[in-house]
Amino acid sequence: MSHGFDGSGGSSFLDHGFLLPGEDFSGQTPPQPPPSLAAGQMGMVPAVAAQPVDLSATSASSSGSSRYESQKRRDWNTFGEYLKNHRPPLALSKCSGAHVLEFLRHLDQFGKTKVHNQGCPFFGRPQPPAPCGCPLRQAWGSLDALIGRLRAAYEEHGGKPESNPFGTRAVRLYLREVRETQAKARGIAYEKKKRKRPHQAPSSAAAPSPNQPISAVAPAPMLPSSFPNPLPPPPFDHHLLHPSLRHDDHFNQN
Repeated sequence: MSHGFDGSGGSSFLDHGFLLPGEDFSGQTPPQPPPSLAAGQMGMVPAVAAQPVDLSATSASSSGSSRYESQKRRDWNTFGEYLKNHRPPLALSKCSGAHVLEFLRHLDQFGKTKVHNQGCPFFGRPQPPAPCGCPLRQAWGSLDALIGRLRAAYEEHGGKPESNPFGTRAVRLYLREVRETQAKARGIAYEKKKRKRPHQAPSSAAAPSPNQPISAVAPAPMLPSSFPNPLPPPPFDHHLLHPSLRHDDHFNQN
């Protein structure tokens, strides 16, 4: 009499309803799914290859920031030397917008931008064909950037924004006058760069405008007030029972 053991005397895994790992009921090893599919079915995240990091943008931004900081430090030291050599010497706490204007006019002697006078025949011409005796000045763009760096450096060294001499109204008016004068004398136009607004993708379903009539708006779908009753289940037919269950007296037919 068989007790659920195989021919070798050992217990069979099939008799007890157990399967070896990696086997099916036919005794064959089923094909393994791809690693990515198996990982997704088992709830595991497949390993992602490390993406190379683009260091060019990072290095470019860091180098630009370092150049800005170096230039700001040099400009601040230059302004400090100007205050030290001022007659009489001027303390930073006593510095005003008028002293900043003196500093900007002092820098004009080191300028390299030709600014034509109104009596010059090359007045208003961007590219003069011959040299002239008009003075050299600091370009408006250089002065504007210089004031921006000194204004930031002043607050970094403990100065209060409300007492910043580089942000006074007199300094702003002076820079505006220099810009307009050089634009006319050199025949060029200075235009501030406009900030680009981020592009917004149009939405798939646009909201109706307030002036749009209500009838033009698509109505909401109408739901039925009542639903039909569900169908009754099919009658129980004992003739569909398995033959092994028909020995019960309850199912015997007379």
